[in-house]
Amino acid sequence: MSILDQLDLSLPLIQAPMAGVSTPELAAAVSEAGALGSIGVGATDAAGARSMIAEVRERTGRAFNVNLFVHGPASTNPAREAEWLGWLRPLFAEFGAEPPATLRTIYKSLAEDADMAAMLLETAPPVLSFHFGLPPADVLSALRERGIFMLATATSLDEARAVEAAGIDAIVAQGIEAGGHRGMFDPAAPDDALGTMALTRLLVKNTSLPVVAAGGIMDGAGIAAALDLGAAAAQLGTAFIACPESAADDAYRAALAGPAAYHTTLTPLISGRPARALANRFTALARTVGNRLPPDYPIAYDAGKALHAAAKAKGEYGFGAQWAGQGAPLTRTMPAAELVDTLRLELQACRNNL
Repeated sequence: MSILDQLDLSLPLIQAPMAGVSTPELAAAVSEAGALGSIGVGATDAAGARSMIAEVRERTGRAFNVNLFVHGPASTNPAREAEWLGWLRPLFAEFGAEPPATLRTIYKSLAEDADMAAMLLETAPPVLSFHFGLPPADVLSALRERGIFMLATATSLDEARAVEAAGIDAIVAQGIEAGGHRGMFDPAAPDDALGTMALTRLLVKNTSLPVVAAGGIMDGAGIAAALDLGAAAAQLGTAFIACPESAADDAYRAALAGPAAYHTTLTPLISGRPARALANRFTALARTVGNRLPPDYPIAYDAGKALHAAAKAKGEYGFGAQWAGQGAPLTRTMPAAELVDTLRLELQACRNNL
């Protein structure tokens, strides 16, 4: 049975669950249109995730995906964190603000969040996806027993083989072009930075699981190219940011439509993990960071969010986490259902021209 049949999809498309952008309204609209809508709950707690899942279910009876972060535990380092805050202090001062006195670990990993795992087992969303790693074997086993279809991100063949060995149902092949956080299991390990098409083909040839191509795909031609390489589906995130149902604010949408879209940057400065964003004042700090290392993810994100809040209060939006992939200049502004229909027609046109 194909991934389309298992998930009852009429289009081999998954809307990427970009945290801070995807909403229950967006996910439901995508699912209702025949693709797989997604919400990201890695930046909330079990109660917040439960509420989001309930809202999606109120809006659609079709399958949808819930994405979780499964990063390793953050390592606190007071000296490193204090140095980081000291380096950022002049920027806070520019906006009449003080940096936080200390930094917090603001997000829990599913690997250490028993409440989140219990909530997922109780609510049993149709699809779960994992980013940054894999949940413990006992959690995976319990989720499997609930009949939940599961996906996990891989940025390399080694990670894909770990996904396969864990009994996950499908692999999301995240190329270096992708917007948002790079899903590598160990951010300190060497990264071959494989592109979407090379990685997709590598995983199709060397694993037995369905592969979902992710990164830089923005239209039906991109989906067709991924399918031609053997992918079972394509995952698009940046393509949905400009939809009215997304949570992107006006500044984010304006930046996406401007010159910054042509210059996305992979940086760990915002959150402590490599993530691809539109070029802005935050990404530009790479020129002056020197040998400083940001605190571990998600500790660094506490500083990044505080700086963005201080700047935004003074009308400066260049310190936001404006995630976007390398296909950003191909963005189109339209409702989510209309975008899904457009992608379907573009894919059909490509198929008819074969």
